[in-house]
Amino acid sequence: MNGKRLFLVVSAALLIVAANACKKQEDSSGTAAIKKAAVLKVGVKADVPGFGLLNTSTNRYEGLEIELAKLLATEILGDAGKIRFEPVTAKTRGPLLDNGELDMIIATFTITEERKLTYNFSTPYYTDAVGMLVKRSSGIGSLADLDGKTIGVAQSATSREAIDAAAKAIGVTLKFAEFSTYPEIKAALDSGRVDVFSVDKSILNGYLDSESVILPDEFSPQPYGVTTKLSNKALADYVDGFIQKWLGDGTIARLIAQFNL
Repeated sequence: MNGKRLFLVVSAALLIVAANACKKQEDSSGTAAIKKAAVLKVGVKADVPGFGLLNTSTNRYEGLEIELAKLLATEILGDAGKIRFEPVTAKTRGPLLDNGELDMIIATFTITEERKLTYNFSTPYYTDAVGMLVKRSSGIGSLADLDGKTIGVAQSATSREAIDAAAKAIGVTLKFAEFSTYPEIKAALDSGRVDVFSVDKSILNGYLDSESVILPDEFSPQPYGVTTKLSNKALADYVDGFIQKWLGDGTIARLIAQFNL
């Protein structure tokens, strides 16, 4: 074999090794399907000010979780613009992830031990607590005043379980009404169809107005994590690495301050 031919053979072999190394690295991050599609599909809230809100004036999503999604798109695809936001609710977000329509969920998705059996979660990027929003004119001052009252909660959310457990502990009996979206619960509160709007306090802050007040009571820590399919542990670990990095370097703290959370 002459020198030129040997050089070509060695070069080809090196290219194959390099290509295989790149493929292995890509597979190890669990991002191969995302890179092939050239778009990151993320489920976000459209009705939670500060976290995920579709601004009707600009037709753009904004909030802490929107910015986290953009940062992840930059890391995975090199471009924050290569992202598709899909509005989700507490009821729809899981199925959309399960059926492959979404790559991940960043939508005030509370981490629980039960949910860990079904999904992968990143390290929490924000921790909240369940609270209660009432009309100022209601005379309601605490959980103790709610015996027989109706609490408006979101479908499939953890709020109901948290507030019901706290109420039973002090001998208070509650009624519940479930709604698909937070604006629907606020409308029900305003019209008197429910006595309380209950969800995480940071979410309630986005619906606070001059006619309402958030009670001091709070229940059950609500840690939020980036959620991925249980079968894609590599992607979960890859994402978690960035969440931990951004928690450590102050990036997430700055976003929390930016959106007044």
